[in-house]
Amino acid sequence: MVNTLETSPQPGETAQDNSLPSEGLHYKWVALSNTTIATFMATVNGSIILISLPAIFNGISINPLTSFQYLLWMLMGYGVVTATLLLSFGRLSDMYGRVRLYNIGFAIFTAGSLLLFLTPDKGDAGAIEMIFFRLIQAVGAAFIFSNSAAILTDAFPPDERGKALGLNMVAALSGQFIGLLIGGILAVYNWRYVFLISVPFGVIGTIWAFMKLREPTYPTKARKIDIGGNLTFIGGLTIFLIGITYALLPYGNDSMGWGSPLVIGCMVVGLLLLAAFPIIESRVKDPMFDMALFRNRNFAFGNAAGFLSAIARGGVMIILIMLLQGIWLPLHGYSFESTPFWAGVYMLPLTIGFVIMGPISGLFSDKYGPRWISTIGMLLVAVSFVLLALLPYNFDYLTFAVALFIMGIGNGMFASPNSAAIMNSVPPSERGVASGMMSTLMNSGFVISMGMFFTIIVFGLTKEFPAALSASLTSAGAAHLIPAMSAIPPTGALFAAFLGYNPVQMILAGLPVAATAGIAPATLAILTGVTWFPTTLAQAFMPSLALTFYVGAAISVISAVLCAMRGEMYVYETHGRDAATADPQEVSGKSER
Repeated sequence: MVNTLETSPQPGETAQDNSLPSEGLHYKWVALSNTTIATFMATVNGSIILISLPAIFNGISINPLTSFQYLLWMLMGYGVVTATLLLSFGRLSDMYGRVRLYNIGFAIFTAGSLLLFLTPDKGDAGAIEMIFFRLIQAVGAAFIFSNSAAILTDAFPPDERGKALGLNMVAALSGQFIGLLIGGILAVYNWRYVFLISVPFGVIGTIWAFMKLREPTYPTKARKIDIGGNLTFIGGLTIFLIGITYALLPYGNDSMGWGSPLVIGCMVVGLLLLAAFPIIESRVKDPMFDMALFRNRNFAFGNAAGFLSAIARGGVMIILIMLLQGIWLPLHGYSFESTPFWAGVYMLPLTIGFVIMGPISGLFSDKYGPRWISTIGMLLVAVSFVLLALLPYNFDYLTFAVALFIMGIGNGMFASPNSAAIMNSVPPSERGVASGMMSTLMNSGFVISMGMFFTIIVFGLTKEFPAALSASLTSAGAAHLIPAMSAIPPTGALFAAFLGYNPVQMILAGLPVAATAGIAPATLAILTGVTWFPTTLAQAFMPSLALTFYVGAAISVISAVLCAMRGEMYVYETHGRDAATADPQEVSGKSER
């Protein structure tokens, strides 16, 4: 067990009792349950839309083959806004109260959910309204994510933080996959229910948070808002992530927009602003983020490992859903309309593995330290990526399930120990911004991962899909349809796979009668059946899919190396106030455990 020490206030700080609120031991469970509900709700809404998009697009009368831009912003807009606001909200929370801003975020998120349920228009206007309302949701989620870990760290003693953060992260990852199931069920009845389900939980959780959560007491000092730091960080990250998003859209005759002047400009300007951020932070009196925290190995290597882990696994869910909905499930007799729900069901082993290991790894981390638990976890994730890369498109489900379960176990071994190591390494007055930095890097990694994985997949489809389509049409006795069917863009095929659509019927319906009149009924049945398009798509999709998994495995190995380099267990309360500026392990060369 780790014993905490009293520390004297720094110059300019007000001495306060660094203790839990007056509710005592009961309060920590109130804090855990409320933040867990909020985190669960936010992550459910992050994934529920993945499964519900077919119903949503039908409900607002959007053509899935010509609306790739709406798909991207529905999926990535939420992550872009959340990632860019987390760090600033974390600093504001340290200045004005973590619980206060967390409560505001809960209310904003609930309001966004209600607005999505009430979306008034259809067509392009309806899609734009939904994207805007999703961004409102994202603002609320940013308040929640930037403060949840800090509130738990304040409420729990050092020797229980791994357990608390582990349970909270189990709720977070469980929410991602339970959202798939809930979305699949509710979308059958009405797409609006997908957003309505969050409203009652949000209302109850907001009222409960305002009534029960209390601000902790810790040494504070007067701070000014760091305008330069906020502008460079928020502006730089926003512009950079917008560039990645637009790079996934076609540009001119190219299947992707990486050569677009807009994309190149966004990437360059964004990176320049982000490069200016640490320079500004090292020179201002009250920086938004104290760069000296990175001198601590647990903080620096923990955040670096978390960032790489997010890049490795951020796009996995979408890629696996594409594989299941667009290829594997139709080949095994499932109708295209039913694939969204069953994709969520078949991905449950990933959730089960994380739910089992998340709390256990937190307990072991509290007792033995996070170093080797998190390292082994990321190595298991790398193994699971390799197993997935070796699968054929018509794989045996048991092998697929084992790979997902191993991935869930590995992520469970990594997530809570890594978060506890980061949050234990900072002083109480910096926990809000430390939580914000941790969540910023994770959410930025998710957006970058989606951009990276989408790019690999689309480049591969652009190269392989036309030849695969021509070969399949020829073998089906419909070679004369090659010019017309070649009009299917790679992004359209990708979109169809993601949404579980069979685009062949839509393409054939748009052709002149003369072009389809000569097709034999047997040939037409083959082309419009549930197996022809998935098999054709698989020939072009699987090589790119395997490459994404190998890239994910390599990144996971690098993350594991960083975990091993973090050093042994380090707790700010135990090692003293100098943790913000020096790591005793580096100074003495000795490990504490």
